[in-house]
Amino acid sequence: MSSVSRRSALLIDSFKRVHNYLRISLTERCNLRCQYCMPEKGVELSPANHILNTNEILRLVRIFTEHGGINKIRLTGGGTSLLTLKPTIRKDLVDIVHGIRSYPSMKTIGITTNGVLLHRLLKPLAQAGLNSLNISLDSLVAEKFEFLTRRAAFTRVLTNIRLALDIPNLYPLVKINCVVMQGVNTDELTDFVELTRDQPNLAVRFIEYMPFSDNKWSNKKYFPYEEMLKIIKQEYDLEKLIQEDKNDTTKWYRVKDNAYSGKVGFITSMSEHFCSTCNRVRVTADGQLKVCLFDNKEVSLRDALRSGLSDEEIYSLIQRTLYKKEKEHLSVDILSTQENRPMILIGG
Repeated sequence: MSSVSRRSALLIDSFKRVHNYLRISLTERCNLRCQYCMPEKGVELSPANHILNTNEILRLVRIFTEHGGINKIRLTGGGTSLLTLKPTIRKDLVDIVHGIRSYPSMKTIGITTNGVLLHRLLKPLAQAGLNSLNISLDSLVAEKFEFLTRRAAFTRVLTNIRLALDIPNLYPLVKINCVVMQGVNTDELTDFVELTRDQPNLAVRFIEYMPFSDNKWSNKKYFPYEEMLKIIKQEYDLEKLIQEDKNDTTKWYRVKDNAYSGKVGFITSMSEHFCSTCNRVRVTADGQLKVCLFDNKEVSLRDALRSGLSDEEIYSLIQRTLYKKEKEHLSVDILSTQENRPMILIGG
């Protein structure tokens, strides 16, 4: 299996997909309780000594970067990086970003956050090297936000989004992630599009509702991309933008009106998956390697780190695991019956 040898200096699976994007979850904790992410009864957190510490995270970054060619990293935590996350709960977040930025080959360092405490870290994170910011917001109605998240944090999140948009020199593009659910927030699609008026550094992304353990997924709540598009096109004339990055998971559009300087995107994980161009791998907060968000198989990099293996041996383990990655994930109907971690414990 020369295609997975150390000399390749690339993370390649059996379908010749090159993986240059690593998502690292930093915590299983979250200060929100989003219905599609956190089971109503909560989750049993891993013991503190099972969570990767700063040195272990940065060692994995070194292995993935120097041996595997990773040049894009997104920090998540407390949920999936496509949903409601809280990486800002770790006090060492700025140190981790600074450590990642020390690699000259690193192009993108991002976080996805629920935005509750973001005001404390906007400038320190940018100064440490963060250059990509995603903020989760599933409703523009305070009461609905609190129903979805089971917490009263709407004003803080909205204020922090505005703060991030007011400092474009730090974050030239701010992405808002909105998980769309039938009968919950489909009536707000055009309100979210309206946010892109006179906001050149804002991108709104609508995300299809995805099934995970205990997240109350159902066909009745699932609302596919094409249906979202129909609703929005009733009010706006949209033009589809050229996909500049073949690995971009977002279908991008812009309102055909110069007043709307921002853009709108759709992540179609369920209705039109993008597995053929997948370039990402994930490490959970407790150090488990997941080569697909929807695959419940995991390999413990934490145990590998703590057992005294060399960087080369850990990299070989990563390559062997990646080589077993499936061609594509299962259909939404099958996924909804499969056991996987709750989203809160995956971290995206």
